[in-house]
Amino acid sequence: MKFGERLLPNLEKYKSRSSQLMKKAAITALALSTLTFSSVSAEDSSDKELQTIYHVYVNSEYVGAVTNQDEVKNMLEEKLEDAEKKYADYQVTWNNDITYIPENVFTAKTKNQEVLNIITNSMAVEANAYALVVDNKAVAYVKDKQTADETLKKIKLKYVSEDELKDLEARKKDSHSSLPALKENETRLLDVSFKENVDAEKAQVDPKEILSSDEAVNLLLKGSLEEKKYKVEEGDVLGSIAEKHKLTTAELLKLNPGLDEDGALKIGSELKVTVNKPFVHTVVKKEVNEIEKIAYDKEVVEDSSMNKGDTKVKQEGEDGETSVTFISTEVNGSQTDKNVTEEKELKKPVKYIVIKGTKETPSRGSGSFAWPTNGGYISSNQGPRWGKVHKGIDIARPSDKTIKSVDNGVVVSAGWDDGGYGNKVVIDHQNGYKTIYAHLDSISVSAGQTIGRGEKIGIMGMTGESTGVHLHIEVYKNGSLINPLDVL
Repeated sequence: MKFGERLLPNLEKYKSRSSQLMKKAAITALALSTLTFSSVSAEDSSDKELQTIYHVYVNSEYVGAVTNQDEVKNMLEEKLEDAEKKYADYQVTWNNDITYIPENVFTAKTKNQEVLNIITNSMAVEANAYALVVDNKAVAYVKDKQTADETLKKIKLKYVSEDELKDLEARKKDSHSSLPALKENETRLLDVSFKENVDAEKAQVDPKEILSSDEAVNLLLKGSLEEKKYKVEEGDVLGSIAEKHKLTTAELLKLNPGLDEDGALKIGSELKVTVNKPFVHTVVKKEVNEIEKIAYDKEVVEDSSMNKGDTKVKQEGEDGETSVTFISTEVNGSQTDKNVTEEKELKKPVKYIVIKGTKETPSRGSGSFAWPTNGGYISSNQGPRWGKVHKGIDIARPSDKTIKSVDNGVVVSAGWDDGGYGNKVVIDHQNGYKTIYAHLDSISVSAGQTIGRGEKIGIMGMTGESTGVHLHIEVYKNGSLINPLDVL
């Protein structure tokens, strides 16, 4: 049973005090008739000695008879005193009413201990408190009205500042004055309330159920668990889905019996998950002014007199600015509505213009690199390897062993290299880029030759310091080594 569900019956019980008073009146009437009947019996049996017993009722339920009502009263007084000491911060009383109806009898038939045992089990202390009632359902108890008001204020302060709240309260008292226009990037609180109907009502409850202000805030914000559906997205795994919803993987599997822990998740499929559903949702309405950027447009102008791959900025771009005033509605900190009331352009954006060359030059690269082989895979990346720095990447197992120039350029050198590269070709692309191709089985170009993008320069091999057939390729930009994967 959830905490809020357990509290509601208590609240209903204390609302029914009037019906208990009616029952007590009926018991009192019964007492008068009992006394009258006993008096008549005494007159008829004057030769016997009368004695008084007491019939005990808890509310309207008959418990039994005792020979001495003081024994019951003393026991209850002692227990109440203990409870008053234990719950010194609260005003405590008994949760049920005790009624004693005397009767004069000649033969006393009482069960003192049995009655005491029943009363001990049926009587419990309760304290005066205030119930925080959400949509007619009591979900938390605090000790007094001040604590109830403090709790609700603390919840509001989770989403607005103390100064904003004070300013709002002052403006509500002076409701006839008009609001000035907002300044740039200024925000003004218009209202803060609860989505639900939230009240604080007097109640009587077990002192153990009375919460501090902070405890009540946590309970109202945490709420109860609610089952929802989650749609699987690309990259999801069971652990990440469980963590996102504050579950363990075992709990997620329990919610989804048909799910295989080792099986693959299908994108788009739905899983059951649980989420906390707060008892209260704080609605904040604000008037906001923001200076927003207007992104500049980009324009590319082609120029046939410039080499392909070259660009030149004709005009730098600059963002514009607009002043936007809007009414924002947030629920528990998340914006649910934005209504623009005024928009004014402060500065026009300036277009970004770039000139792009289109002139084709056979010996000059365009800057757009082709893949140097017919397929294949990367067998070794750039970076540390075997205690050295691997300057390029290795490509192995293409569909055929032809090696091609990645872009237009001029062959700087083509031949054997004594540094471990074996047969090596170096191409200058005449635009700041230079590429090196190593371990070739054979070379198809010579130094000084102009080479086009995608043209054959040789056959893949394993010459030089090589453990297998592959192409080793390095890329330099303005003399500095870069990762080939950044441009290929």
